[in-house]
Amino acid sequence: MVRAFYHEDTSTLTYLVWDPESRDALIIDPVLDYDVFASQTRATSADEVLSALEQEQVNLRVIVETHAHADHLSSAQYLKEKTGAPIGIGQDITKVQSIFRSIFNFPETTPTDGSQFDLLLRPGEVQHFGTLAVLPLPTPGHTPACLSYLIGDAVFTGDALFMEDYGTGRADFPGGSAEALYHSVHEVLYSLPEATRVFVGHDYRPGDRALRFESTIGREKASNVQLSQATTEAEYISLRQRRDRTLKAPRLIYQSVQTNVYGGLLPEEEPNGGRFFKIPLNRSAPTNRAGAPLASSKEPNNS
Repeated sequence: MVRAFYHEDTSTLTYLVWDPESRDALIIDPVLDYDVFASQTRATSADEVLSALEQEQVNLRVIVETHAHADHLSSAQYLKEKTGAPIGIGQDITKVQSIFRSIFNFPETTPTDGSQFDLLLRPGEVQHFGTLAVLPLPTPGHTPACLSYLIGDAVFTGDALFMEDYGTGRADFPGGSAEALYHSVHEVLYSLPEATRVFVGHDYRPGDRALRFESTIGREKASNVQLSQATTEAEYISLRQRRDRTLKAPRLIYQSVQTNVYGGLLPEEEPNGGRFFKIPLNRSAPTNRAGAPLASSKEPNNS
């Protein structure tokens, strides 16, 4: 069974998945609400998921992330605190941690071994959570650590593959790769049976259509507007890179990433009792302290 929760502010889908017989369950990609103007977190969305656990009378066995999200904060730690369920993510999160430790200029002592998570999942290695069998599939490209999760006849694709009328995730974040994303979709996801149900990580509702979050591999292969079965690697890379150049950075990228690469842990409390995000300034176009552009500045290569 699958129950979806849509976070309107970030167009994010969170999923509660369970075995109707044993009632064993997992949560995929939970959201912690964040008001960017007040710099205030709330657990409203996470509490909705907790209420659903009670309503459906299920036993939460694990919380998994498809990747370290760049557009919303994760509520994995909040849910763990409330339920005791462990948190899992792909083992290559260590690569993402290393990249962003440098970007944020965090101390060299900041761990980049994935130890902030309870489980580092290996692609291709089936995991059993109670009676739930979960196969992590390697689908890097949006980030180097992206996993999709195959559970029965359903695959949860995170930001690798969206609804067929929208396309795929972007590939221009640090460590991202349009080439890798092409192979993740074309060779990994499209190798699944065509009847496999696809549950996406976001729905941006093109044309202001009604919310949709479930497709099939067959439908995606036939008509995904960016990457169908017929799309060549060169065509996709050209389209994806051209599209990415037009996109702004996600509104919450810095707050989200420095939380999510560390398992959803908010910044540590400082001596004055406050917690503070660290936000890089003018990273793509450096300036001096007066705000004047530096003549030698170059756009960073994020591919």
